Amino acid sequence: MTLSTTAVVVCPYDALLPERGVAALLGSRQIALFRVFSGELFALGNQDPVSGANVMSRGIVGSRGDVPTVASPMFKQVYDLRTGVCLDDPSLVLPVYPVRVVDGEVIVGD
Repeated sequence: MTLSTTAVVVCPYDALLPERGVAALLGSRQIALFRVFSGELFALGNQDPVSGANVMSRGIVGSRGDVPTVASPMFKQVYDLRTGVCLDDPSLVLPVYPVRVVDGEVIVGD
């Protein structure tokens, strides 16, 4: 589920390292930002739905076939970066936020 939110400049695009996540605050919500090797960006909720801990930004970035993924660092459930749906248990879903780059700055929100 993609959540609508007010657009916020989060950081310069170059501050994000490929295949690494970072946490950011969007109002009172924590998000996890990911930049993959292709340069594409993804913004998901940072709270692991299983443990309740805000750790998804520390997850392991990878892929299953053509699907870019992040694995929870807590119990290793794997989530689709594009949709937030858990590939191991589709009942688990992370919120997804729109993200784009404008003039070298990462903007999360509509």
